[in-house]
Amino acid sequence: MTPVRSRSSPPTVPADGSPLRVAMLAPISWRVPPRHYGPWERVVSLLTEGLVSRGVAATLFATTDSITRAKLVGTCPHPYSEDDTLDPKVWECLHVSEVFERAAEFDLIHNHFDFLPLSYSGLVATPVVTTIHGFSSPRILPVFEKYDAATHYVSISDADRSPKLHYVATVHHGIPLDEFSFQPESDGYLLFFGRIHREKGTAEAIEVARRTGRRLVIAGIVQDQAYFEREVAPHVDGDRVAYVGSVGPDERAKVLGGAYALLHLIGFDEPFGLSMIEAMACGVPVIAIGRGSVLEVVTDGESGFIVSDLDAATAAVARIVDLDRSAVRRHAERHFSAERMTEDYLRVYREVLGRQAESS
Repeated sequence: MTPVRSRSSPPTVPADGSPLRVAMLAPISWRVPPRHYGPWERVVSLLTEGLVSRGVAATLFATTDSITRAKLVGTCPHPYSEDDTLDPKVWECLHVSEVFERAAEFDLIHNHFDFLPLSYSGLVATPVVTTIHGFSSPRILPVFEKYDAATHYVSISDADRSPKLHYVATVHHGIPLDEFSFQPESDGYLLFFGRIHREKGTAEAIEVARRTGRRLVIAGIVQDQAYFEREVAPHVDGDRVAYVGSVGPDERAKVLGGAYALLHLIGFDEPFGLSMIEAMACGVPVIAIGRGSVLEVVTDGESGFIVSDLDAATAAVARIVDLDRSAVRRHAERHFSAERMTEDYLRVYREVLGRQAESS
């Protein structure tokens, strides 16, 4: 989605000239911003801070331990993924209801909480924008379909759209580029960076590293313990294959920037893939299976290589030497800054509020 205004132009404002009041509804599985893993929460944090910097009166609904310059409203004391004494459904209900019971305080509600809040949206007059961060299952589609005409959907890639839904825009994620320093030289290792699960291709990354004779560093949370123990752990020796756990913000850029290439050998249709743009921001090329959003994120032969199988991925490792790491960084700067993402969402807000004004 192309930005439509400069940074110096004012954000959307109500007719009376007061600041735009936006309620940002975050998930509560992790803190905002997340300590380690939490891609949805990370995007919410970056967008919320971007809105605040542009004069938007943003209120963040998140866990009470979240950190933000916006006004923070929390019901859940801390992330339920970090405390198994918290019942997720109980705290999700309390969390979502808090936003909609206060809907009249806002010009717009921006939902990043998946489908549950949609069931509240018909009960309030405040318009609701929902960023769909991927479909966990086709079984959740009936909820999105029911509210298709009454709310406003944003996709995070063109590839991750359902033909059964209507969308106001596609907004690619952005990242704070100053947190990802360009590293002109690598330390020679291949990198797997993400949740450890069959669909993310951890075992495939191990195989490509074996074939190419390069060291592999694996970073991320273990989402499928049985898969990790069966297909990953037996290869981890701390030398040829090293598992460094979940890497937090303080270490992320160092681990990414030292890589020769990021291996993103997915076995599913990727909704977006933050790790790809974070790697590119450090100048690290991406070797990725061409499924889902990969064709929108990676420019083949410029910021990495789009491949179809392990043989092609293995061959691509030998071609990484032909890529200019500074050009990879420029690709991230042109397309995936947090500033660009914020500008795109401001355009969405203007369009949604304009539609509301026309219909009232």
